[in-house]
Amino acid sequence: MISKKIILGLGILLVAQCTYALNVVYPKQKILTINSPSTFFIGSADSAAPLTINGESAEVHPSGGFAKFVALNFGINNFILKSKDDVLHYKITRPVQKTAVGVSPVFRPYNQIKYLKVAFDNMPLRSTPVDAGINRMAHLQKGVFLEADGEKGGFYRIKLGKNQYGWFSKDYAELSNDTHKEIFLTDANVDADDEFYIYTFKLTGMAPWAIEENGKTLDIFLFNIVNAQNNKSYIIKVPLENLLEGKSLVGYKAYYSNNNFIVKIRRPLVIDDKKPLKGIKIAIDAGHGGSEIGAIGCLGDYEKDITIKYAKDLADSLKERGAKIVMTRNGDEFVGLNERVEKTNSENAVIFISLHGNALPDDKDPMSASGSEIYYYYPQAKSLASSIMESMTGIAGVKNHGIIQQSFAVVRNTEALSILIEVGYLINPSDNAKILDDAFRKDIVEAIAVGLENYALNK
Repeated sequence: MISKKIILGLGILLVAQCTYALNVVYPKQKILTINSPSTFFIGSADSAAPLTINGESAEVHPSGGFAKFVALNFGINNFILKSKDDVLHYKITRPVQKTAVGVSPVFRPYNQIKYLKVAFDNMPLRSTPVDAGINRMAHLQKGVFLEADGEKGGFYRIKLGKNQYGWFSKDYAELSNDTHKEIFLTDANVDADDEFYIYTFKLTGMAPWAIEENGKTLDIFLFNIVNAQNNKSYIIKVPLENLLEGKSLVGYKAYYSNNNFIVKIRRPLVIDDKKPLKGIKIAIDAGHGGSEIGAIGCLGDYEKDITIKYAKDLADSLKERGAKIVMTRNGDEFVGLNERVEKTNSENAVIFISLHGNALPDDKDPMSASGSEIYYYYPQAKSLASSIMESMTGIAGVKNHGIIQQSFAVVRNTEALSILIEVGYLINPSDNAKILDDAFRKDIVEAIAVGLENYALNK
């Protein structure tokens, strides 16, 4: 009779050998076109057998995952993958590009001012005429009045007082019925409730605005105000050190209510030294979901399924530490990016954490990138990102692949400290094996929780 111990040992041995049949998860088709000088194959194979791609050896991780970076010539590229008796054929075409003569857009001034209104809610006023990057000055509500003196590419140039300009997409504006609308500031006051300091500016119309975080001050700009003394710009520098009693900024909200422009700045949090997350509301966002599967790991796992496991474990850990939890999704359902932010704000969460697994474009080598990245947009969230990254490197032993300012939709939320964590690279076999490991997930969850506690204690 074979003992239970021997059976268990055989089972562990079989798992350790990872005798996968050859399977490729990327590229997703065997005949396709890729407009790039390179691409990569990722998938799984028998870790005990040689794997070759066009006769060149490709390393298989002990987990069975592999990734191989390959160059693409112009025209048709044929690839043959072999592992034991498994053979796969791929035909990848890299199209020959005709040299295009690029014409850079030029600024075209108008003979007379065009008066516009913002056509939709939450549309970006930018500092440059580029639809990307760290150039958002504000997100304007529908009905905000704009004055354009010219255009460049697909953007209106917006007057913001004397010799000051912003840029606004022509797709998000409409001509105003008001040929000229002068806006005056009639009153301003400061109030407070249990959670926020409230600045109210009473105007005769909805003027464009911007807010800048400058360390010790939060600078509020109201533009095109006729009775403002600073080139038609009304500027108030809110002294954060005094207002927040030396504590860090932890969220603010700016919006119009009729013609009243309101800025609400969150008051300092009351922190329990023994249980620093007690009572703090934290939104946990499992990236992707439903029809949006996200990245695919070497072993065929979907990012959406991985992130919900991490999110639920993190929720449990933070609840034990006294935090109040908001989940942007609880199961395998699609939730839009704006919905995730709106739910966070409607629940008045103080912190927002989005969890993801990383990938790369075709022209990058999966074997060259590993470790964790944390993204933020507004300066107020950078110290939180740093605290969590420090814990992740110390507790979970991850490589710090960067704390990066980036314009992702879910981190452009000023009402909560908003960050996005890329736990690791699903397309890197070593990272992928870690991410799927229960012990590693436990370490990551612990690290995020400790990072949050350290931030709360030291903010």
